[in-house]
Amino acid sequence: MDKVTSIIGWQHSKFGRHDDMDTLGLMNLVVLDSLIHAEVDPSEVDAIFVGVYNNGFTRQDFHAGTVSLIDPAFQNTPAVRVENACATGSAALYAACDFVESGRGEVALVVGVEKMTSVSPVEAGELLLSGSYIPEEESGNKSFAGVFAGIAQEYANRYGDPLSAMASIAAKNHKNGSTNPYAQIQKDLGYEFCNTVSEKNPIVTGTLRRTDCSLISDGAVAAVVSSGNRAVKAPRRIGFRSRSQQNDYLPLSRRDPIEFAGAKRAWFNALKDANIRLDDLSFIETHDCFTIAELLQYEALGLAEPGFGHRVVESGIALSDGKLPVNRSGGLKAKGHPLGATGVSMHVISAMQLAGEANGFQLPTANIGGVFNMGGTAVANYASILESW
Repeated sequence: MDKVTSIIGWQHSKFGRHDDMDTLGLMNLVVLDSLIHAEVDPSEVDAIFVGVYNNGFTRQDFHAGTVSLIDPAFQNTPAVRVENACATGSAALYAACDFVESGRGEVALVVGVEKMTSVSPVEAGELLLSGSYIPEEESGNKSFAGVFAGIAQEYANRYGDPLSAMASIAAKNHKNGSTNPYAQIQKDLGYEFCNTVSEKNPIVTGTLRRTDCSLISDGAVAAVVSSGNRAVKAPRRIGFRSRSQQNDYLPLSRRDPIEFAGAKRAWFNALKDANIRLDDLSFIETHDCFTIAELLQYEALGLAEPGFGHRVVESGIALSDGKLPVNRSGGLKAKGHPLGATGVSMHVISAMQLAGEANGFQLPTANIGGVFNMGGTAVANYASILESW
């Protein structure tokens, strides 16, 4: 049997405000259509893995139980809910891959979903802060943005002001998102807007401007995972050439906050296991929850030496027509960041590129793609290398 785990079908909702939908409604947007895309009947699904953070965003929890309401065929299908902060979606996807690779089943359904707009922005910020180490990092911070504002200040102290580079990253991602039909914001804002504090682009906290922060979003993404004979018969087959998870200390006080060492370990393990170099990649989808995070990831993922991440955008390497496009989808910055859906989205967006199905934002060359998704401040780190088979 072929042991390569593959994504054989998917469906992606538009991210943004879905005022008339709860999490079950959002899942309904994608689950059955993903199975149709994979040419899989609901009765063929051997297990379901649901990624959702919740933590107070909605009253309804036990989302592994609610998924059975989508189709009668799911009544007796094993289902489990997975959570790992902002990497919740990748955690669910990896659990599905482990299930398939163990031989326990041939087909697994992965659903990433989050409903974040049912609470106020202030409440959302407080809930998101739970992804940090509360005993230390809550002090002085009212949101997770405050934690990353501190990281941006530490970077500035060590290497110089990163604000211009952060604005360039925001501008790049908004330009990319302007052609992505799934993106929450489909507007090219331009560098000057992103680099200028204004009424429409105010300071959120510290030096972070609104354009430096990812979006509060609702959305859902589903992926069908298979291997062996079932995948060979599929209409498309995007294989995991490698995948790696590495964790790091939760408290920032226990590590260098701007090194992202866990991210680096996960990424280079994935490259090594895939037997490729950075130059072999056609694109990267990476976790730009804040623009300073993407800047730090340039350095952790080997695109630049520490302190020189700004050169990646200044040289044009990461642009859509550059040597190594980063976040052609618009990233979390423009596409949106519904926590439980994000990791699944990043993998599905990459699968779309590799299958030639990224309508509106397809790259001219897409052979091997890299995905990096993290939970917290590079605490739970997931790196995948995907390839069309």
